[in-house]
This record gives sequence, C-alpha cells and structure tokens, in this order.
Amino acid sequence: MTERVVIVGGGTAGSVLANNLADEVAAEIDGGDVEVVLVNDSEEHVYKPTWLYVPFGEKTPADAKRPLADLIDRRVDLLIDRVNAVDTDAKTVSFDGPRSDLAYDHLVLAMGAQVTPAETPGLAAGGHHFYGPEATEELREALAEFTEGHLVLSVIGVPHMCPVAPLEFPLIADTWFRERGLRDDIDITYTYPINRAHGIQSVADWAGPLLDERDIGVETFFNPERVDPDEEVLHTVEGRELSYDLLVAIPPHDGSDVVREAGLGDDGWVDVDPATLEATNAADVYALGDVADLPTSKAGSAAHYAATSLADRLASVVRGQRPTTEYDGKTVCFIESGEDEATYIAFDYESEPTPKPPSKLIHWSKLGYNQSYWLTARGVL
Repeated sequence: MTERVVIVGGGTAGSVLANNLADEVAAEIDGGDVEVVLVNDSEEHVYKPTWLYVPFGEKTPADAKRPLADLIDRRVDLLIDRVNAVDTDAKTVSFDGPRSDLAYDHLVLAMGAQVTPAETPGLAAGGHHFYGPEATEELREALAEFTEGHLVLSVIGVPHMCPVAPLEFPLIADTWFRERGLRDDIDITYTYPINRAHGIQSVADWAGPLLDERDIGVETFFNPERVDPDEEVLHTVEGRELSYDLLVAIPPHDGSDVVREAGLGDDGWVDVDPATLEATNAADVYALGDVADLPTSKAGSAAHYAATSLADRLASVVRGQRPTTEYDGKTVCFIESGEDEATYIAFDYESEPTPKPPSKLIHWSKLGYNQSYWLTARGVL
C-alpha cells in the first residue's frame, strides 16, 4: 500500500522538504510505495527576504518570485489549491476548490505566517510595512517622497518573520538618506517592545552602540496599542505617545485558522516537539517553518535546516524504520548594518549567537546568497 506524505505550503520549508524527501525516497516513489504531494495556494514560490530591499530600489517584487513547478522535483505531485481544513481523525485535508478531500498517511504543515496590520487600530491607514509585494512597493513610493521629518520603525508584532529585519531597515535607511544628502533633515527612531533593542540579548548588545553611533534613537518598553493616522501619533499601552511623519511597522503576525480549527494550536501556531517536529495534539502530523511553534526564530534558515532534518525522519518512517535524526534549532541570519556592510549570527537551541564585526565581505556574501537562494529551494544548496 502506498504511503502518502502531504505537505501543505510551498515556501522555503515546504519546498526544501519536498525536494529532499523526494530525493531520499526516490526508489520508493518510483516503485509506487511512497507518494509525496505538495499543496500550495499559488503557482509561485516567493523568497520573502527580497522585500526588505524593494523600498530602497535595490530589488523589485518580481525578483522574489519563481514558478513553483520549476523548483520542485518531478517525483513530487504538485497541487495548486488552498487547504481550508484538516481532519486529524479521518487523516484528510479539504480544499477551497472543487477538489475532493485528500487522504494522508503523514501530514506536514508549512503554511508560514500572515501579517495582520488591522489587528492594531489605525495601523493599516497610518503606517507602512515591507512584508508583502504591494506593501513594500507602497513603502518605496513613500520613501522616495520623504525628504524631511521623523521616520519611526516600530516593532509591534512579536513573533515576526525574519528576527533581525527590524534592525536592518533603520540601518539601511540611515545609509540611504546619507547618500542622498538628506540625513540632517531626517530623524530616525527605532522602537522595541521589551527593555532592550532586540529579543536576543547578544544581538541587542551589538545593536545598541551601532544605533547610537548612527544617531538612531531607541525607545524600549514601547508597545503600540493604536495609531492615530490623522495626527500621526503612536499610542502605547504604557501611556506614551510618539509623533511620526513616516511610520514603518513590523505588524502583528498570525498563524493559521486551519491550525486552530484542527485543534493543533490555540494561537494558530502548531504545537510541536522541537526536536522531532511532530505535532503534540495529533499523530502523524508535523509542522515546519513559521507556522511551527518552535523555541527559535521564524527565519528562512531555520525552516531550511528543520526541513532537511524532517526529510530524514520521514524517509525512515515510510520505510518502517525508527527515525533518529533530530532538529537542533540551527539558525543562521545575515544582518545588514548599512554602509554596504553586514554581519551574521548563528545559533541553535543550546547556544547564543555572537554577531561578528560587520564587513563588506559579509554584505556581499548575503547578496550572493540571495541570488543563489533558488538552489536552496530546489534542495541543492
């Protein structure tokens, strides 16, 4: 009897898993013993880190997209449809379209995260963000017209995609405005919800002096509860106010209603074992990437490394073997620091990252990886 693995979501986590698993169990697929199905709600694969560069004219939204079919192993059955329900008792997934329910033996959820600016009153009307093709293009237009005033980057949504992007934006913006001779007429402020500049202590220790050196103001313990788009003021739960002329927010993020309704995680993130990636509330269900509730960052590299671990585990499972590979939380993040320099951090469940001194070499390494990312999605790199 054929063992069917259904993967929901064709982002980094789902694509890397599908390609690696298809490679590992190629003989079983060819022999009809295993079937790998990848379901995605779009024909395109999107590399989301590209969006950070669009406001500064360095990339376009089109640079972030490739046809998903071009990236997926031919042995994977690719379905373009939206999954709207999971029945973990019947072991089926249901779709928005007319397609019949699809039965699974093993289910992997990798639907990512969604941004929900409307969750903060006034934010959609009064602010910008760079977490989507339309949003990042609108921010590009706003930046192009911004020649003086107060730019505020406010971290509202925690957790959020890409743990260091909030720091990267004001540092890149500082350089961008300096190159245009505008920095003396523009104030930049960075706000963060807790009592330091980043959730990871070592990153906060590194960022603090750099933000100060670049004359970027920092407001901590700053938790916006609403935005007044007419008066251009942020209001916080602490009772503070901050005026702005251009607001760039890290908006609230949300998991998936499918996860909630299936009983896999009350807050929309799938509750999983951090090592095995198995859902804690259902058998034969796993989660990867941003939708998984893991004690690490919602970063593409974490999705990549977790996917390779899960591919090994699932290959053992479909062969009737005991899986031994475990995900250790490995994550690697480049951090753009402006002035054509960057650093990076590497960490896992057991170790704290230590940012390296920024350099042009690391900056160009990041840009090089952005170009070669499509090899990662194919499971090659």
